Amino acid sequence: MSNDLYMIFGLIALMLLFFIWGKWRYDIVSLVTLLVASLTGLVPMDEVFQGFGHPAVITVAAVLVVSKGLMNAGVVDFMARYLLRLGDNILVQMTFLILAVTISSAFMNNIGALALMMPVAIKMARKNNKSPSIFLMPLAFGSLLGGMTTLVGTPPNIIISTFRADYTGEAFGMFDFSPVGGAVAAAGVAFILVIGWRLIPKRAGGKSDEDLFEIKDYITELRIPEESEYIGKTINELEEAIKGELKVVSVIRNERNMAAPSLKLPLEEDDSVIVEATAGEIQEILDATDLKLADTDKLSQEDIRTDDVEIMEAVVMTNSFIIGRTAKAMRIRSRYGINLLGVAREGVRLSKSPDSVRFVVGDILLLQGSPETLSEIITQWGCLPLAGRGISLGKPRRLIPGVLVFATALALTALGFIPVQVSFMAAAVVMVLGNFISLKEMYESIDWSIIVLLGSIIPVSRALETTGGAQLIAESVLGLADRLPLWAMVLAVLVISMTLSDIVNNAAAVLIMAPIALEIAEGLSASPDAFLMSVAIGASCSFLTPIGHQSNTLVMGPGGYKFGDYWKMGLPLEVIVAAVAVPMIMLVWM
Repeated sequence: MSNDLYMIFGLIALMLLFFIWGKWRYDIVSLVTLLVASLTGLVPMDEVFQGFGHPAVITVAAVLVVSKGLMNAGVVDFMARYLLRLGDNILVQMTFLILAVTISSAFMNNIGALALMMPVAIKMARKNNKSPSIFLMPLAFGSLLGGMTTLVGTPPNIIISTFRADYTGEAFGMFDFSPVGGAVAAAGVAFILVIGWRLIPKRAGGKSDEDLFEIKDYITELRIPEESEYIGKTINELEEAIKGELKVVSVIRNERNMAAPSLKLPLEEDDSVIVEATAGEIQEILDATDLKLADTDKLSQEDIRTDDVEIMEAVVMTNSFIIGRTAKAMRIRSRYGINLLGVAREGVRLSKSPDSVRFVVGDILLLQGSPETLSEIITQWGCLPLAGRGISLGKPRRLIPGVLVFATALALTALGFIPVQVSFMAAAVVMVLGNFISLKEMYESIDWSIIVLLGSIIPVSRALETTGGAQLIAESVLGLADRLPLWAMVLAVLVISMTLSDIVNNAAAVLIMAPIALEIAEGLSASPDAFLMSVAIGASCSFLTPIGHQSNTLVMGPGGYKFGDYWKMGLPLEVIVAAVAVPMIMLVWM
């Protein structure tokens, strides 16, 4: 092998290892990979950033903006309004939930569709005194299945379409993915509803927020006794009495509950002070001050909330800017006037002080503050409120115009009048000009980590082709061609793509596998469409781990799932996908 081949294989291998390690974000890893490829001459200097102008990158960004516009118009909320009216039958609820998210994901960003349906699912589960775990994994898998069915359903399909355009001169159309993707989605949804959901371990995802966050474990009532040295002193002075993590979350005075009080509030005799602290910190403050433990029954959330102060759960989303930060470093109490009462991870409340927890994707935060402030801050942080007071329903008067804008872009692309990147970028502009989405929301709706990933890996993927790396891998696989039928070769590409997508981002999986699949098709003198379609389907099947796709990561915390829970339903689902996809690919595309 030439030096270029050694370098491209080594570089891609290192990139995959860093993806799997997860210490650094995949967009940073991909950008570093691109820079190294350029410095070593694998990617020409004048082509380093051409990937950021690639049609696939433009299309993905436009689809994300249009998806946000549809959400604001109330498309998914319109369905949620009726889903909340369903009866108490678990199977009926699950059927309509999964169908709703699957259909939505075919035409809009699947993360967005899942995020809007999650609070509905959690509210249904708690209404029926069930753990959300029985709903959330099927919902996440449904969002992945729905994305397979159309060109704009998921980034892998958009990328595969551009590979076909480069190779044959004609991209895949809007509904070219529907015969195979639709059959796979139908079979997958049927499996989930009949058998799959029964394979999910019943995790303690929290039938209510008090189940998930045991109130008695983290709040204690103290009393300001007669002649206490703290009479007249402020809450801030009380909190500074010890150097622990004591936090006053409510003061009860003359039967008046002052939840989330100001740090400047002076204390009075006989005040009941409800504090959040560990048992050790409580003992420390009892030793260091003259405060007394109150004689009280078990505390509940009603003791730390009022009409003006709400307790709300929120899950840390994949693009949240608080990932890797702590509440203490962000000074959320002094800056925003809200309290972080607890953090749960994988369905279990973390025992350490919540202010010192470094947030990760899927963490559930229990926050206390005014409803208006909480709503604003949760949105600003990029988090998702879970089953809060009054799930936000859209604006029905905007529903029809929003759908018309989207349908027009869809029709123009499907009929071949305008390329998908142009039609959806035009739709995104119309969404902004029509006030469906603000400029701020437009930029926030774009997952820039995905954009950086795509823009960085596209030139590296081309380097895999130009160095002959893709051809070398293909020739190794073609050594099996004499012993295997054509359908088995298609299956092999599908399974490899599936495996890769379970450990790295599905867009990266496609960019690595597509050049190899085309070389295999050429070596077999077979239809490139069949092999490209197998890559597209395989890359959307991230069912075995929580890290393969953002939808899986998003439900991990609220569902209380462990890392090993996913394969229990995911493995048989992938077998069914392969059993349905390969015959359909051979029938439609070979």
